[in-house]
Amino acid sequence: MKAKFWTGLVILLLVIMLVGAATSAWRFLRVDDLAAQLIGAGAMLLVALGVWMLAREMWFGWYSEKLGKVLSAEGGLPEDVVDRSPGGRPNREQADAQFARYAAEAETAPEDWRSWFRLSVAYDVASDRPRARRTMRKAIAMYRSA
Repeated sequence: MKAKFWTGLVILLLVIMLVGAATSAWRFLRVDDLAAQLIGAGAMLLVALGVWMLAREMWFGWYSEKLGKVLSAEGGLPEDVVDRSPGGRPNREQADAQFARYAAEAETAPEDWRSWFRLSVAYDVASDRPRARRTMRKAIAMYRSA
């Protein structure tokens, strides 16, 4: 619950910033000067990009949580059996062993979004965040198409 509070706060601050940037961009667009209008158009493009990225990440988080709830209800969530250092770093050997297990599962059941969800968690535990996100996106796409 604590993480959701901070996430919500960051989203709120980002929305406030995007509204402020859009307001400034609109003011630039209304000025009768080509340079100012170009600045305004560029700023509006950046605001549109920010809105798209925010929506995409919120969609990703919502679906990741939804899939996690489905797996939890089915009793299929991966267990967190990896020891961690006082600083929170996972035990490398245990993380690699867990990863190998879930990678093999994804290879034997490549059409099952559940195996890709678990592999995504294993990537995350193994500190490979880009692959974890890519694999989670694949799990989400498979879930949505099912």
